[in-house]
Amino acid sequence: MTRGPQLEPLPDGVLDKLRQVSTSTVATQLFKRGYRQPQMLGVRALSTVADGFVAEAFTMRFIPAREDVNTPDPYRSGNTLQWEAFEECPPGHALVVDSRGDASAASGGDMLMTRAWKRGVAGVVTDGGLRDGHVLSQLPFPTYAASVTITTRAAWHHVADLQVPIGCAGVAVYPGDVLVADRDGILVVPRAVAAEIADPSLEQEQLEAYVSTKIHAGEPLWGNYPPGEQTISEYKASLEDRHGT
Repeated sequence: MTRGPQLEPLPDGVLDKLRQVSTSTVATQLFKRGYRQPQMLGVRALSTVADGFVAEAFTMRFIPAREDVNTPDPYRSGNTLQWEAFEECPPGHALVVDSRGDASAASGGDMLMTRAWKRGVAGVVTDGGLRDGHVLSQLPFPTYAASVTITTRAAWHHVADLQVPIGCAGVAVYPGDVLVADRDGILVVPRAVAAEIADPSLEQEQLEAYVSTKIHAGEPLWGNYPPGEQTISEYKASLEDRHGT
């Protein structure tokens, strides 16, 4: 089933370039373009064996559960959107859950995360809680949440929509936005600027790797960070030497 807006594919190479850079680099490039707070604050990585992901967003929105709608037997209540999300999220995309910042009940657990992993989903993010934290910590699949919560989702959350604009950890997420996640956290890159920042992000990452060698060698910040003209010239010369030109 096709859900949400029909989007033009991102240009070739955009996601691959963003996979080579840190969230800090991407945040700097977004800041230069006026995006001051793209980070999902308070959301942390649960897996200790997965490094992160870069992927387009597939969204799911929760509202509070209500007794006349959400019965004690949720699996036969007719609301199957959560299962549909995990079966329909395209491989390579990330499932992003608007849990209203409420971790009173989990947004999912081991079985759903494992299913997402096996289907090739890039990762799962919620600003609420996830169950089975001890299992998710060892799963080679990126999961991000505000906390580990034992209480079942159906006790507190009702799945209202898929593939609609949501808020997750204080950041607007539209279907198809690009999420950049590493061990430090998650950033939301508006889809419209993803291609624009890909090359500058990679260039910044490579330049700062060179600057880091100077700082580790005991050189001062002045002229090096941020890099001045001399440092940039030295960096370009090092590239020429490396490529034998």
